[in-house]
Amino acid sequence: MTIARRSFLRLAAAAAAFPLGTGAARSQTYPSGPVRLIVGFAAGSNIDIAARLIAQWLSERLPAPFVVENRPGASGILAAEAVARAPADGHTLLMTGTFNSISAILYDKLKVDFLREIAPVAGFARTAGVMMVSPSLPATSVPEFIAYAKANPGRINMAADGPGSVPNLYGELFKSMTGVQMVTVHYRGSGALMDLLSGQAHVNFSPVAPALEFIRTGKLRALAVTTSKRCEALPELPTIGEFVPGYEASGWQGIGAPAGTPSYVVTMLNKAVHDALSDLGFRKRLIDIGLDPFDASPEELGHFTIEYDKKWRRVVQAANIKVE
Repeated sequence: MTIARRSFLRLAAAAAAFPLGTGAARSQTYPSGPVRLIVGFAAGSNIDIAARLIAQWLSERLPAPFVVENRPGASGILAAEAVARAPADGHTLLMTGTFNSISAILYDKLKVDFLREIAPVAGFARTAGVMMVSPSLPATSVPEFIAYAKANPGRINMAADGPGSVPNLYGELFKSMTGVQMVTVHYRGSGALMDLLSGQAHVNFSPVAPALEFIRTGKLRALAVTTSKRCEALPELPTIGEFVPGYEASGWQGIGAPAGTPSYVVTMLNKAVHDALSDLGFRKRLIDIGLDPFDASPEELGHFTIEYDKKWRRVVQAANIKVE
């Protein structure tokens, strides 16, 4: 059994140790004041929008407001540190996601051990990626792209946001599974999509949300989504896996709390999030911003993050991805 798995099982066991009767009584007093939902990125980011949606839902159904607090910096690391050090009483929560998993893989000496110090509360959303090419590239499908790339080895520029970013990892997985040779070019900000529009870059594996406008207006050519199933926001697109068997790449979002948060709090919050994700109107709002609902219990989310860590750790090591 790995250290990460043992850590998760200890968290689950500690949560289960609270007497049911005591939990039922205490649940009547939670939350006793405003609940902070910490987001590690700036206002207006995709995960910030998602956090505000669920915060509004929770505020309307639990007896205290849920307030989104943005603490951007270091790819979500600063926010995780703040929550890990907060009282484990359910009044400080963290919007968790792909960035937490990837940071734990890329950085050796973080102040917070995500799997040990942030307890899983609820799954929230899965985030698809989309493989897009410049309109100047003569490829209209994944097989055509692979054939063109193999006929032009090393002449395809793959735009990525930076070492270890989602476009970088999804592209590296594609390269390893297809054998195509592409030159990875790293960008800051929105430079990747801008160069894709101009034809300076040829392919990008972008999260769906920031790419939707470019795809819907026909400015960029989408070939396929990266998930194992077709994306609800782009139902007409095939998956890469339909042409490259076994290919799957997706992100995730969830809610976490400081380790040691009482089980009755975790149970109450999980049920409230589950109710949101079961509501057709709420689900549609997620889909409209490029997110697929991801309803998961604390145990399911914990196991998911462990397996997610294993998968992308192999990709990072095989591609020798390093951050400065």
